[in-house]
Amino acid sequence: MLNEQPLYMVLIINVILGIIWHISMLFICVAKNTSSFSPEKRLYRPHKWEKGGKIYSDILKINRWKDLLPQHIGKNGFSKEHLDTVSIEYLDNFILETCRGEWNHTMNCTFAFVLFLLNNALIALILSLLLILGNLPFIIIQRYNRFRLQKLRTILLKRNTQHRTAKEPAASQNIGS
Repeated sequence: MLNEQPLYMVLIINVILGIIWHISMLFICVAKNTSSFSPEKRLYRPHKWEKGGKIYSDILKINRWKDLLPQHIGKNGFSKEHLDTVSIEYLDNFILETCRGEWNHTMNCTFAFVLFLLNNALIALILSLLLILGNLPFIIIQRYNRFRLQKLRTILLKRNTQHRTAKEPAASQNIGS
């Protein structure tokens, strides 16, 4: 435990360990197989209390603050810049990346357990609250975006199905003539 250290040293050690933890989680996140980030997995599935994402827009007013937060896009990472060219494949990739981002920020929050192992309860509590407050907005954004993207994906699938069924009768009439 770090109790014997002066407060400034305790904070420096915790910050350094926190940075190492966050960087490690990022590397693990990037290295993980994409199947780990299926939106069907328990961690990423919607909860009833989220009310289809409405809790984020109606109560948390996410549209007022979400664009103020930084976003990470790796060298070969996924970017939202191509949202104008929407396809099912693009949406599937985007949804997967929201799961990846949520996983990363959730794993960052698990550093709180380490804080409680190393520090006295008060310091661990304060640092854990800061840790969670720093990561929670990003988790919320990922979940909110996933709700929106999944709705858009459903609409696109319906349109594609309607478009195909609308073309089929005309094609079958040409064959018979």
